Amino acid sequence: MDKTPKTAPDAADFANIRDWVFDLDNTLYPHHVNLFSQIDKNMTDYVQELLQLEHDEAKRLQKQYYHEHGTTLQGLMLNHGIDPDGFLEQAHAIDYSALLPHPELGAAIRALPGRKFIFTNGSVPHAQAAARALGILDDFDDIFDIVAAGYLPKPAGETYDKFAALHTVDTKNAVMFEDLPRNLIAPKALGMRTVLLVPRNLDTVVIERWEKFSDEDDHIDYVTDDLTAFLSGLKFA
Repeated sequence: MDKTPKTAPDAADFANIRDWVFDLDNTLYPHHVNLFSQIDKNMTDYVQELLQLEHDEAKRLQKQYYHEHGTTLQGLMLNHGIDPDGFLEQAHAIDYSALLPHPELGAAIRALPGRKFIFTNGSVPHAQAAARALGILDDFDDIFDIVAAGYLPKPAGETYDKFAALHTVDTKNAVMFEDLPRNLIAPKALGMRTVLLVPRNLDTVVIERWEKFSDEDDHIDYVTDDLTAFLSGLKFA
């Protein structure tokens, strides 16, 4: 059986979808905006100050925790017992001016039948600020963040279960949009349709090998580098 993900949206695959679930960073806005680079720097600075490390060692440890635990925050909580709220506040103290209003994306989201959610490993204030800058905040029914998840981040299956239970989501009638392949494993296992957002030009962005789509990712139904075009292609009335 061909496991190659589709690129053009097939409306028949989405006819039953009533819950539309979107990751935030590098999903609702494209990877080349590179907003996350500011967050990444703030997290490295936090680790450096907390553990009194040299910059390079702090960055290495930060990335290790991110890779092993899903977020740097989870690694710091498990290994150093930090205050998560203080960390989130420092991590998300960034300039959002790189995000510009995107009315076409807003129109495409509003046209989707059913509920729309942001599901992020970040915080509600961060998601609100980013979505507000894009002009799409009011197009969502709710935001499920790392605090609502009990600080257990994607890709943990328990976190998707908690999200689905909180919002009474029938996962067989839901779809998840994400930029990290591993964060779509649990949604697929729950019966959700899965859509991976990828950078338009890999040569112009820096992502780690494990963050890239590969032939082994057979849990991904669709791959696209343009969320607005993908949603608009579904042509809901």
